Parts: sequence; C-alpha cells; structure tokens
Amino acid sequence: MENYLGLLTGGGDCPGLNAVIRAVVRRAVANDIRVLGIHSGWQGLIDGDIEPLTRHSVAGLQYKGGTILGTSRCNPLNDAALQKIRANWEKYGLDGLIVVGGNGTLSCSMRMWRDHGYPIIGVPKTIDNDIVGTDTSFGFDTAVSVATEAVDRLHTTAEAHHRVMVVEVMGRHSGWIATCAGIAGGADLILVPEKPFRLSEVCGLLLKRKEMGRPFSIVVVAEDARAHPDEEFLTEEQRQRIYRAESLGGIGQHVARQIEERTGLSTRVTVLGYIQRGGSPSAYDRVLATRLGVHAVEMAMRREYGLMAALRGTAITSVSLEEVADKHRPVDEDIFRTAEVFFG
Repeated sequence: MENYLGLLTGGGDCPGLNAVIRAVVRRAVANDIRVLGIHSGWQGLIDGDIEPLTRHSVAGLQYKGGTILGTSRCNPLNDAALQKIRANWEKYGLDGLIVVGGNGTLSCSMRMWRDHGYPIIGVPKTIDNDIVGTDTSFGFDTAVSVATEAVDRLHTTAEAHHRVMVVEVMGRHSGWIATCAGIAGGADLILVPEKPFRLSEVCGLLLKRKEMGRPFSIVVVAEDARAHPDEEFLTEEQRQRIYRAESLGGIGQHVARQIEERTGLSTRVTVLGYIQRGGSPSAYDRVLATRLGVHAVEMAMRREYGLMAALRGTAITSVSLEEVADKHRPVDEDIFRTAEVFFG
C-alpha cells in the first residue's frame, strides 16, 4: 500500500477535474494514504511545486469547475525534465502517481511508466470523448449540455430572421460533441472530422429546405471538420491557420461565408469555444469523475500500475495505458447514422 500518492491534472481543463481530486483524496485518506497534489501538470513535478491535500482542502469541490491543482500541456519526456522529476520524486517520497488527463497526457504517462519505470495510473478526462478504452470520459456530458443549450437558443433567432446559423463546437480529431449536441438540439446538418464534407451538398440541402418552406437552418460544425479533397475551398494559408496543432478554430466562419455566397441565404456563425470547458460539471460528470477517482486509488492500493481507470458499460474497470496511448476514438458510426436521418 502506498504511503504517499501523487496526483496531477494535465492538458486542457475540463468539468469534473475537481470531483476527481476530491474523490482521490477522500478514498486515500480513508486508508491512511497521504496525497500530494502536484500543480500545473507535469511542470509541477519538474519544479517541485507540490503540496499535501487533505479532506479539508478538497471539501465541496465536486460542483466546482476547473482544477484547484492547475494544469498545463508540459511534456516531461526530455533529459533535463526527467532528471528533475527523478530528484523531486525521491525528495517527496512518492510511491505512485495518479495522472488525470486526455490523449496527450495519457500517452505521455504510458511512456513514463513503460520507458522510465514510474508507477503511474491514468484517469481519462476530455470533453471530446475520444479516449480509447473507456465508453465515455467525464466533461463530455457537460460540454454537450452547453452546446445543446446554445443550439436551442439559436433555433429561435434563426427562425425569426430566416437565417442559417452555423455553430462551431470543439472536437479535435472527433465529432462527438457536434454529433450529440446536434441530435439533441435538432440540428439540420452536422459536420465532423470523421466525414469530410462537400459544400455543394451542404448548400443543396439548405436550398432544398428553403424550397420546402423552411428558410432557416442550424448547421453544427466540429472545429476539426474538413472539406472533402474533391471540393476544397480553403487556401493553404487558411488551412494552416484553422488547423494549427496548438489551437484549432475558425472553420465555422469560412463555412458560413461560403454558404451565404453560394446560396444567397443570410448566414451567421457562433463559436462556442471555451465556454464548453468551463463552469460547473453536470451531475453525470460529477458521479463519473468520483467513481473513476475512487477506483484509481484502489488500483494504487493493489499496485496495478501502467493502467487507466475506465468506464465499460455501467462498470468501472481498468485498461492498459498501452491500449490507450496515441489513439483516438471516432464517433460511433451508428450514432452518426442516426443523426443523418434528421439532416434536411
């Protein structure tokens, strides 16, 4: 059993992170395990920015957004960083480390365990819901709820002004948010990274709706959605600006402009951006985050390292970090096929 268990949150912030922190500390303290909170992701382990976490310091965290530990996208896989991490690991007497993160953080964690021998347990978090090995990740339900509410609200102004409303939502590599929010909000068209789109088909569908007496439409676009190579409408400079690795965003503006130019339909765009990440987590995300945090500590107690806590069906289980690393889970084909029934 670990005496000192480290805990860090890495990558983008996500509703439910504080619920995980609270759950880890409460489960650990119940078994006389001391939890050391590491600030700013891997950077805190490099800098030694570490503090003890207690029942008092995590009280009431489950409904708060963000993460009290802070986060970063720091990559520790270089010689200088690894040397400092080793020194701080020994200084603080860590016996194990729980890493809460998305694709990049978990891939890094797998290498820290496999290549450098650190006893690490992963906990999946991302609003994009694209982590392999788990049926869903906390933060996704909250993000979909926020996006759905936005689509609901835009319906009324689109109908009132006979406009096309393009709604850009987050979704790097996968269109889970766009698909689910689009279905829930009654979008007329959904564009996702998994399925390159043709603007001729998009515009044709919108014009058909107008002919049918529906001169308004909602188009939900994932930020990583891309045009089919047969109908590429962006310049190379525009593609580099929209699909830059460090920060996606901007495809919605170009789609809206093309729709208006090609159809003559009045078109507006709304970019939801970071509001999908922020704020209080939904009840579902609080419960899922809590269950994952408790399970991660129990994995540490059993010395089950190199694994990630995961949701399979209704059960919390464990999967290998090697199964998770460097992969992305696309939108389920059946779910998107359901969405297509309502296009137009």
